Amino acid sequence: MTTPKLASPERITVYIDPDLEDIIPTFLANRQKDLQTLRTAIAAKDFETIGILGHRMRGDGGGYGFNAISDIGGIMELAAGRRDEPAIRRQTTALEDFLARVHIIYRA
Repeated sequence: MTTPKLASPERITVYIDPDLEDIIPTFLANRQKDLQTLRTAIAAKDFETIGILGHRMRGDGGGYGFNAISDIGGIMELAAGRRDEPAIRRQTTALEDFLARVHIIYRA
């Protein structure tokens, strides 16, 4: 039996424009709320909600400087359309891991 590989404890550094410094904490807090919504939607097999959240993350992530969130959201949106619960779970875990490890440096 193999032990699943845990996410690396290393930080993920993201460089963000200082003009966004006031709104980034709220953006990230909302992604934390999305995690709970995703877990609830997965349990209920609510693929419509999952698709909407994925679409929103895909569209918003890059605009705030978080391309990884956009990538996760895009994959999640497609997975929701296919009703691919394992893929949705993987992306939910990826989002949780990213949020736990992200380290922001504000610079122009």
